[in-house]
Amino acid sequence: MKRVLGATALALAGVMSVAGPASAMELWDPHLRGVDEGLAAGALPPPGVYGVFNNYWASFNAYDNNGKKVPGTGLQAFVAVPIALWSTGIKVLGADFGMAIAQPFDYTSAQPGYGTGVGSGNWGLFNTVLVPGILSWTLGDFHVSTSLSMYLPTATSTLSGLVVHGHNVNGGLPSGNGYFAVQPDFGVSWLHDGWNLSASLHLTVPVTASNDTGYSYKSGNQFSGDYTATKTLGKWTFGLGVHQQNQVSPDSSNGPNVIAPKGNAVNFGLGPIVGYTFGNGVELQGIWNHDVIVRNDVGGDFFNVRLVTAF
Repeated sequence: MKRVLGATALALAGVMSVAGPASAMELWDPHLRGVDEGLAAGALPPPGVYGVFNNYWASFNAYDNNGKKVPGTGLQAFVAVPIALWSTGIKVLGADFGMAIAQPFDYTSAQPGYGTGVGSGNWGLFNTVLVPGILSWTLGDFHVSTSLSMYLPTATSTLSGLVVHGHNVNGGLPSGNGYFAVQPDFGVSWLHDGWNLSASLHLTVPVTASNDTGYSYKSGNQFSGDYTATKTLGKWTFGLGVHQQNQVSPDSSNGPNVIAPKGNAVNFGLGPIVGYTFGNGVELQGIWNHDVIVRNDVGGDFFNVRLVTAF
């Protein structure tokens, strides 16, 4: 079971991260920043069904185009991401083949500076995420993977619902996006003598806009990268994780293509990774990241505890 953690990198591509109203992306970034840190992004595990459960806590503030914190924009979020991954044992084009599904849900509590009022915060489901195909090639110590994640517009509350209908989010933020998006994913790993050097790369492309009466908003494309450098010694794993997110095309509002008023979102952060293998297919990892560069986005600290098990 040494490769179980490597199995989940592509399955985890489809999840969410918090992006505040100052961001050029509309409220939520589909890919959860840093979620693939600690994983072998290019590998799939031995054939079987695996469960993954991420528990992601974030404490953020909005930052302007100059990288300055915006007063009154504190945001706390908890994101729970249950995932099922099937490594089929089938070969396609010489690659191992797998598939996955995720249903994130989240709780947010925002300061009044976000304009959501006061209250106890908002619980809700994020967009359902399907990963219908994962291909992973093994080339000696190198592993290369590709997949396509799809974000379905199934969230229980959205920004358009809040803006147009005034849906009550109890002092939090809407739980997801009102649009359909696709995300090509690419992973590469070098795995040797307990070392894991990996890059997990994603390009998120919104296909539809968030539409409602008098409201139409389409988010721009976004590039995300999660990077891992770890060493396993016995049952313990130690290392460093790094994440980045960059919006690479402008949003459009009510039709015309316009650059966001304060520019595209930029985010870069890093922090330690610690993991432990219990045996019987059960592994636990803890990841902490601190953002060091943030513009037109939210930033701060997040901590993710990931449980992986074989069924």
